[in-house]
Amino acid sequence: MIDLILRESVPSLGKAGEMVRVKPGYARNFLLPRGLAFEATEGNKKRIAAEAKARDAKHAADRAEAMAFAAKLGAVTVELSSKAGEEGKLFGSITSADIGDALHAMGLDVDKRKIELEHPLKLLGFHTVGVKLHHDVHAEVKVNVTAEG
Repeated sequence: MIDLILRESVPSLGKAGEMVRVKPGYARNFLLPRGLAFEATEGNKKRIAAEAKARDAKHAADRAEAMAFAAKLGAVTVELSSKAGEEGKLFGSITSADIGDALHAMGLDVDKRKIELEHPLKLLGFHTVGVKLHHDVHAEVKVNVTAEG
C-alpha cells in the first residue's frame, strides 16, 4: 500500500487534502498520471497545504461575490408576458431560458441551468423562482407573468 495526499476530491476515495492509502497500481496508473494525488512526502505535504489555503481563499472570494450578486437579484422583478386564456392559464409556458434571457436583458447574466424551476410557469401572476449562484448561496427572483395584448 502507498500513502498519497489527494490534490482533488476523488469519489469513493476522499476529499482534497486528505491522506489516503491505496494500492500501488491504482496510484501508479490512475491517481498520479492524472495529477489527482501526490506521494506523501514532507515537501508535498507543504505543497498541498499551500494549495488548500489558495483554494479556500478563492472559495471565500467566490462566495462573497455570489452573496453580492444574490442581493442584486433579490431586488429585481422580471416582467414577462405571454398569451393567456380567460382563466389565467398560459397557452405556452415560461421556462428558465425565458427568465435567463430577461435577466440578461436587464444586465444580469445568469446561466439558465442555475435557475431552479421545477416546472415551467403556466399561470399568470407573481412567482418566486430560486437561483443557485454558488453551492452555499441561493437567491430568489420575483417573476411577474402578464397577459399579452
